[in-house]
Amino acid sequence: MRQKNRYFFSSFILTFILFIAIFVGTTVRGQDLNVIGVTLLRAMTTNLDGTGIRLAQAEAELSTNPPTWEVNPANVGRDASLFYYASSAGSSSTYTNSLGTNSWHADHVGNNYYGIPDGVATNAAHIDNFEADYFYNSIVAGSVNIGDPVANQSFIFGTEPLSTQQEIDSAYDNYADNHKTLFVSGAGNGYLSGSVYVTPAGTCYNGICVGVYGGTSSIGPTPDNGRCKPDITAPSISSPGTSFSTPYVSGTAAVLMQAGLRGDGGTDTNSASDIRMVKALLLNGAVKPADWTNATFSPLDLRYGSGMLNAYNSYKQLAGGKHAYIVSTSTSSGGSHPPTGATGTVNSLNAWDFNSVSGNGTTYGVNHYYFNVTNGMSNAVFTATATLVWNRPASPSDTIHYAINNLSLFLYNAANSNLVMVSTSMVDNVQQIFVPHLTPGRYDLQVLNAGGSTIPSTSETYALAWAFTAPKLTVTKSGGNVILSWPAYPAGLEVVSTTDLTSSSWSTGGLPSSSFANGTNSITVPATASAQFFRLYEPNF
Repeated sequence: MRQKNRYFFSSFILTFILFIAIFVGTTVRGQDLNVIGVTLLRAMTTNLDGTGIRLAQAEAELSTNPPTWEVNPANVGRDASLFYYASSAGSSSTYTNSLGTNSWHADHVGNNYYGIPDGVATNAAHIDNFEADYFYNSIVAGSVNIGDPVANQSFIFGTEPLSTQQEIDSAYDNYADNHKTLFVSGAGNGYLSGSVYVTPAGTCYNGICVGVYGGTSSIGPTPDNGRCKPDITAPSISSPGTSFSTPYVSGTAAVLMQAGLRGDGGTDTNSASDIRMVKALLLNGAVKPADWTNATFSPLDLRYGSGMLNAYNSYKQLAGGKHAYIVSTSTSSGGSHPPTGATGTVNSLNAWDFNSVSGNGTTYGVNHYYFNVTNGMSNAVFTATATLVWNRPASPSDTIHYAINNLSLFLYNAANSNLVMVSTSMVDNVQQIFVPHLTPGRYDLQVLNAGGSTIPSTSETYALAWAFTAPKLTVTKSGGNVILSWPAYPAGLEVVSTTDLTSSSWSTGGLPSSSFANGTNSITVPATASAQFFRLYEPNF
């Protein structure tokens, strides 16, 4: 097997990033936890910290003499008994050991991933620390089950020929499908990696590819067949810094798995903690930047993926519970599939399902989810987001690399059968619909399996997450003040104001910071005789 290419960073850049990590890392991590919704999640839940979840961390050598790739448990605030180390030189359950030496990069990845106090999965059950070449060649390509449901990969393979990229993708996809490990990989740091394109292992189908928000990182589409990558973005303690944005997503994946396994999403804990479901929830809970965009055949933004990671939004959709489709229908190849007129309704506007749908290329299967989208206000404006995820199946041999089943996502207005939005990428195993201005009404969200001549199977298991939100800004008088309040969910909103509705000069200028209590955000401003208008706004971070 080919070994990955190591970092393309110059010594100057490495020194610069190390300077940032040492001197501002702790402060910035605390701010990052606020931005990605972890602070809010902890305030609204109990002990969601990765308890019971085993983690893997693969690290490239920063030097070869001595091999420098290991996490020092003391530097991440975790007990040394939780760690296991493995490379081509052997394995060890102690630190220090003869396999390698401490890597500052590994420490700072670990601090974001599971470190105390500023990591995400701060009570993870076990950490397997692997040298990256060994991890790929002996574990992933060798299909050796390590029993870790989340693996963080803050390294890149570099620019590879398409055939090599596809070989690497297949190895990861096979492993994920066979052993149920969610690989969370950095997208790469843009031109510093020798190519602007996302590089392996971030290009694999069944993993999550992470970009860095607000910095330089590689963008999609993938060079092989134009798939949307990255899948999601997160902040970083440095720019470039996909190495340090990636573990925020890995840690959040572990937290969602813990929540699913302990029953926060209902009694079907196997479905709630499945890697496809966790991926769908992470992508669906992400907050869209102001310039986010996608297209019918390109479900995610090629810069931001699904948007900025938000752990609280994803958790709230998990906590909405599993809800099955209302009715399943079929249509002939290329036939129409409008709403059926079924009267049943999915009774949660923020929730998920884990199900299957069949299609054979001649007959398309369609699962219909009907929603009554309302909050009691006739003029409410909703934001609708739905994300569909399924796996590329494991190939039966090294010479056969399966395609993916052909699933699509549709949103219809059930009252008039008008198509509102559709996501029909032929190459991605993710579909996403985002409608920022949806009027109240009855809607039909459809999962369609078109099948085809090259499909691996006629039935496909999928994960579906959805959110229909229209948060209300409440204005109340209290003495000489006005209190502006709004719910914590969906996270990522702030209040802006203006004195003239005919202008576009909405801003946060002059408004105090919000406070939080009992699931509600609030701002108190003085009541004045002059006109002032307020609204909720999704900021561009």
